Amino acid sequence: MPALPNHPVPVQRPDAMLAAMPTVEVILPHHRYEVLIQCGALDQLGPQVHDRLPHRRCALILDQAIATTHGRQAADSLRGAGYEPLVADFATSEPLKSLDTVAAMLSKLAGDRIERKSPLVAMGGGILTDTAGFAAACWLRGVPLVMVPTTLLSMVDAAVGGKVGVNLPQGKNLVGAFHQPSLVLIDPNVLATLPQRELRCGLAECIKHAIIRDPDLWTWTSENLERVLALDPGAMQTLIARNVAIKAAVVMADEREAGERAHLNFGHTFAHAIEAAQTSTPDESRYHHGEAVALGMIAATTLAVLLDRADRGMLDELIALLDRAGLPVRADNLAPTARLMELMKLDKKVSDDRIRLILPRCIGEVEIDDSVPTRWIERAWDSIRA
Repeated sequence: MPALPNHPVPVQRPDAMLAAMPTVEVILPHHRYEVLIQCGALDQLGPQVHDRLPHRRCALILDQAIATTHGRQAADSLRGAGYEPLVADFATSEPLKSLDTVAAMLSKLAGDRIERKSPLVAMGGGILTDTAGFAAACWLRGVPLVMVPTTLLSMVDAAVGGKVGVNLPQGKNLVGAFHQPSLVLIDPNVLATLPQRELRCGLAECIKHAIIRDPDLWTWTSENLERVLALDPGAMQTLIARNVAIKAAVVMADEREAGERAHLNFGHTFAHAIEAAQTSTPDESRYHHGEAVALGMIAATTLAVLLDRADRGMLDELIALLDRAGLPVRADNLAPTARLMELMKLDKKVSDDRIRLILPRCIGEVEIDDSVPTRWIERAWDSIRA
């Protein structure tokens, strides 16, 4: 695996070590934890948690969609390690990523008398891990958190880095905290039950990581896309480990998003506006998060081309790879540009009414810019309309 420039992260080579458990370490001044990545790792959840967080009780907060499948497997593993788990499942959707859902989770924790040293295991996609992670940050002013992501998007992004939170009607992720996990356990086998659309959404975040940090990962993803879409075990472990290594390196360099961590928002300022504008859109017509990120990356890259910051060839390559991955490259139901601009200004990263954008210069290099004139951003929006 190629080393990441200036950010060494100890990662084993998954393709060559399928019998081992590839590990990425996240080392912060106040905390350190491991991200374990291996096909079949879910059976080891209980022992791995107990090794780090021994206690009589734990909470297992699940995405309802996996409660009777992977959730049952996780609960059995925790019981086998000696825990008495409180098991609670919740429906997930962007409207349910809310303070009301956090309150319901906290009521469960209170009713079962979860203690300060009891680990909370959050298992599901990004919406569930964000919401349950915020509940963990709030309960008793913070209990140990274990992330068990079950979608590709949550494996390579949401579960690593300590950002947890929920939405308000005014915008996405406006209420939250930094609450780092004590362990992240990733089992690529659970992706076999993931809808193909959600797998493709996760690929948008992988492509994002390649653009902001790693030209070699860009090439690898392009050359191995068919293996990834077929869920080849070696390809999945490699893909996930390399993306987690990038996310971990950025988090270690800038945990609280004072500067460099903002690079992870490439495409997201546009994407969050797309998502926020969908509140009255029927579910079947909504763009999922990864799809919105794909459109946002195209808009941001188009903007970089318009500003002579990036080459047109890079934009063409990005559109071609996203299209091969089955992600949208044009939108046929975007809100009016004026509404989208208004929503961009509600983004939590706005400062002094300036929209902060992440613009690519080339594959592997991006920059932060909060001085782009409105007319150019509007042209970028127009560029992704069908």
